[in-house]
Amino acid sequence: MTSMNKRVEALGSSCHSAGRCGRPHESTLLAVIIAVVVVIAVAAVAASMFTRRRKLRERFGPEYERTMGDAGSRTAGERELRAREKRHDALDIKPLDSSVRDRYTRDWAGAQEEFVDRPEDAVHDADRLVTSLMHERGYPTQDFDQQLKDLSVEHGRTLEHYRAAHDVEALSTRHEATTEQLRGAMVHYRALFDELLSDGGGPRHARA
Repeated sequence: MTSMNKRVEALGSSCHSAGRCGRPHESTLLAVIIAVVVVIAVAAVAASMFTRRRKLRERFGPEYERTMGDAGSRTAGERELRAREKRHDALDIKPLDSSVRDRYTRDWAGAQEEFVDRPEDAVHDADRLVTSLMHERGYPTQDFDQQLKDLSVEHGRTLEHYRAAHDVEALSTRHEATTEQLRGAMVHYRALFDELLSDGGGPRHARA
C-alpha cells in the first residue's frame, strides 16, 4: 500500500469514527427545509389574516374604518367587530310576517303625512317606529350605543343614516332643529327603516 492510499484510508477511518462525514451537507439541507417551512407558515398566517380582514370589510362596510379609528389599532378594532358578530349570532333576529310589514308601512306613511303640519312630531314618531321595528326584528333597544353595534353587523352601510337622524331628533327635542334638518332626518330614518322592513330579500320600500 502506498503512502497516499494509507492517508486516504486513515482519513476515511477518522471521518467514520468521528461521525462527521457528510454532516455539513445534511445541516445545510435541514436549514433550507426549516426556512421553507417557516416561509410557508408565515404565508399561510398572512393569507388567513387577509381573508378575515376582507370579510370584515365586506360585512361591516363603512363601519369597519370607523371602528378601526375608535379602537386605536387594527387589531383591537377587528377584535371588537368579531365580538359584535358573536353577539349578533346569539340574537334571535327574525323576519316579519307580511301583516306586520304592512302595518309598519302604513304607520310610516302616517308619519310622512304628519310631517307637513308637525315636522318635529313626525321625526319623533319616525324614531319610535324605527326603534319598534328593531325590537320586532329581535334587536335589543335599551341602549343606543349597543343598538349601533348590533345593527352594524347586518346594516353597516345604512348606520350613518341612523346616527344622523338620531342627532337631529335630539336637537328637535330642544326645538333647535331647522325644518330642512328635520326633513333630512326623515330621509335618514327611512334608509334604515326600509332595510329593517326587509325579510331577507330585497327591501320592501315604505310609501313616500
